[in-house]
Amino acid sequence: MKTNFYLIISVLSALTLSSCRTTFYQVYRAVPSDRSMANKDALVYEDENCEVTYNLWSHGGDMGFGFFNKTKENIYVNLDECFFVQNGVARDYYLDREFTQTSNLGSKSSYKKAGSITLTGLNFLGLIQNNQGVAEVSESLMTSSGSSVLVKEKKIITIPPGTLKFISEYNINESLYRDCDLLKYPRRKQVKTLHFMKEESPFVFSNRITYRVGESAEPVQFENEFYVSEITNYPEKEVVGYECDEFCGEKSEERYNFFKIKSPDRFYIMYLKNFQDTRH
Repeated sequence: MKTNFYLIISVLSALTLSSCRTTFYQVYRAVPSDRSMANKDALVYEDENCEVTYNLWSHGGDMGFGFFNKTKENIYVNLDECFFVQNGVARDYYLDREFTQTSNLGSKSSYKKAGSITLTGLNFLGLIQNNQGVAEVSESLMTSSGSSVLVKEKKIITIPPGTLKFISEYNINESLYRDCDLLKYPRRKQVKTLHFMKEESPFVFSNRITYRVGESAEPVQFENEFYVSEITNYPEKEVVGYECDEFCGEKSEERYNFFKIKSPDRFYIMYLKNFQDTRH
């Protein structure tokens, strides 16, 4: 009995600790090497043929990009000549993969089965009487059919004139950056930001992109490079806020959360406090 009591206390303690775990965010700010790319709503690279936009804000940082064709011809983005480069290590955008796309179609049909049965019992005069009855049983039958199509990854992405396509594959970083001057679980008044120049930044990353305008054109190559200039650890309340949705002047009673410090040149890693962990 005493063993069961201690077991219950242990389970309750574990549940209490897990329910009280607090959330923190490590937030990164990235600076483009080409300062002309900086924009309020997005990070934008532009030449005479295309406009390439970035919005890094996501868990781990999304290095995907939107490619807009400014010309009157098709633009062909050669993925086998495009690379994500992080701290000097290049990764291919074209991985020669195959994907399976599956579709299912289902239908349901119902029908009734009837049969006669004999009911024997006493009538209101107290005499034995046989009656014929009908019993019905409803049954449903579900049928389904499906098909799968094997799709091979494209080596070349075609972008028609005046249109936009998104190309995404890699995150910038998904592991917490540790530093003796950076508290892992700071309170509001303990929040501190680390600052870096490009030469000392822990993360320098870029996209190297190759495209052609028209089928016979010479390839055009460019590189969009960034580096992490700031890293800050925040408690959740400094990053996430709550507000009611509003449409046509009417506010909803339901609240939803939003990021207070969201911007296209930032990204984050969300993590939970481990009560047995160190301070840094």
